[in-house]
Amino acid sequence: MRTFYYRWSKDFLEAGKKRLSGDTVREATTDEVKDLRAEKAALKETLAELFMENPVLKKKRARGWRGRYMR
Repeated sequence: MRTFYYRWSKDFLEAGKKRLSGDTVREATTDEVKDLRAEKAALKETLAELFMENPVLKKKRARGWRGRYMR
């Protein structure tokens, strides 16, 4: 376990040194980050809508849909 920690610590410090010296390239531009945030917001909204619909579907199934799967 100690070797894992020391290896991780060394890698972490080396990565920090590279970042501070400017040796690393940023992987995402500002526009890409904005696009990803907008996509994340849209996905969260879609997920929320699905969660809101789920109880309605359960009630409908309990009233008349028989069988294991809804079709």
